[in-house]
Amino acid sequence: MLKTQIQMPDYLYREAKRIAEQYEMSMAEVVRRGLERVISSYPDRAGAPGEWTLPTLDLGLRVDPFENPDWREMASANLEEARR
Repeated sequence: MLKTQIQMPDYLYREAKRIAEQYEMSMAEVVRRGLERVISSYPDRAGAPGEWTLPTLDLGLRVDPFENPDWREMASANLEEARR
């Protein structure tokens, strides 16, 4: 494991320290978890432009709501029902 030193604004340090205390983690663990989330949000740009594919998003839906060609009418009906 690598050891490093970082600089951060005071407010960021205070929030990280608060998270570490409330969730019983070390500051190093908070920073590692934060970096893991940032890294997963920024894909590697080194690949050729043609290699990129649109990421998939799993919303946990059992059926595709746009599969029905009348989805607009169904959405409108649901909205009107909710307003009553």
